[in-house]
Amino acid sequence: MKPDDVRRLAHALPEVLEGAHNGHPDFRVGGRIFATLWVDEERVVLRLTPAQQAASCEAEPDLFRAVEGAWGRRGWTSLDLWDAGEDTLAAALLAAWRGVAAAAYDRI
Repeated sequence: MKPDDVRRLAHALPEVLEGAHNGHPDFRVGGRIFATLWVDEERVVLRLTPAQQAASCEAEPDLFRAVEGAWGRRGWTSLDLWDAGEDTLAAALLAAWRGVAAAAYDRI
């Protein structure tokens, strides 16, 4: 997968807007970031729950890893794009989107 695939799949989710955070493109729903794209590193950082993070890292340790420090302990997770398939990327984006949308709108 490539950074353009992240954009395509993220924008396919309802009410997603693209912005920027610390010089990196990000994707938001309800004004909250659910994914940040690191174009040069070909990875996406996703806001997962700690349980989703643990399951993803255990299931596919070559693709997923917790972000270092406090952000990672809160569930922020890196997904390396070069070996990720479309189904894996789409599922990870959807999981991150659902969690943020639920909190933002208290309805999903």
